[in-house]
Amino acid sequence: MATYGSETGGKVPQSEFTYRSRDGLTLFGRAWGDPAAPGLPVVCLPGMTRNSKDFAPLAEHLARTRRVIALDLRGRGRSAYAAVATYNPGTEADDVVQALAALDIPRALFIGTSRGGLVMFVLAMTHPNLIGGAVFNDIGPVIESAGLARIASYIGKPVPASWADTVTRFKAEQGSQFPSLDATGWGRFARQVYREENGAPAIDYDPALEVAFRTFDPRIPLPTAWPAFDALAAVPVMVVHGGLSDILSGATVAEMQRRRPDLDLLTIPDEGHAPLLWDRIAQTRIAAFLDRADPPAKPAVKGLLGRAIAFFARLKFRLT
Repeated sequence: MATYGSETGGKVPQSEFTYRSRDGLTLFGRAWGDPAAPGLPVVCLPGMTRNSKDFAPLAEHLARTRRVIALDLRGRGRSAYAAVATYNPGTEADDVVQALAALDIPRALFIGTSRGGLVMFVLAMTHPNLIGGAVFNDIGPVIESAGLARIASYIGKPVPASWADTVTRFKAEQGSQFPSLDATGWGRFARQVYREENGAPAIDYDPALEVAFRTFDPRIPLPTAWPAFDALAAVPVMVVHGGLSDILSGATVAEMQRRRPDLDLLTIPDEGHAPLLWDRIAQTRIAAFLDRADPPAKPAVKGLLGRAIAFFARLKFRLT
């Protein structure tokens, strides 16, 4: 079972919880909204070096009508660090299965950013009944080597001692992907990615994640995940594409559309990998997609008022 602790702040009820992985790690997650909310809950999975903080703005929007869960994958955020060999989408997918079992969630709508989307591909192949709808935030069956090379250039690096210097370096690393972000936005973004430790910034993940990139060779094509994408044929799928992305190409998006003519596509032209999901347009589009994937139940009108409304509705029908 999940272990809960209360947390304040925000416009909707928010809590945090821990659960155990199959190999005994204590892993962390956040939840927003009413646990008894009708409809499928939303489960959010973050990127390679990121954590549940990334989804807070989107969760605040979605949790008005649904329960929203965001997980820190092993070795990220407040989840326990693990053996380097277990930092892979297969093990992380099993951790997600354990989280849903602890939370008594048999089926959910999923949102995955980058690495989180790869975990969703594993779930599509191994636990397809868990997925009622899928939103891929700037990730697809083909990963561009140029983007991985950029990530490999900074993952695991020590952080400068001050927030000002950290923001400056962070902007240098990510500036090509977010040219429209202002100074306030860069500060907000940096504090979303890094944590504060004794008044100074610190990386918010296990530095050993860098080991996974040591053998990366941009000249060698990476395996694709088209079978996993095709395994989602029975459920609604949405892609949020950063127009400047160096991870998800326009050609891959076009092939996803060819295979799924019903694909819901949102392109954010002035953001790259991965869209921040801070803006109301993205939040509204994602919420609308989730409601189409899992239509909200219409509340029953009870009592004398309900009977009166029903009577006059029938009367109007007969008179017209």
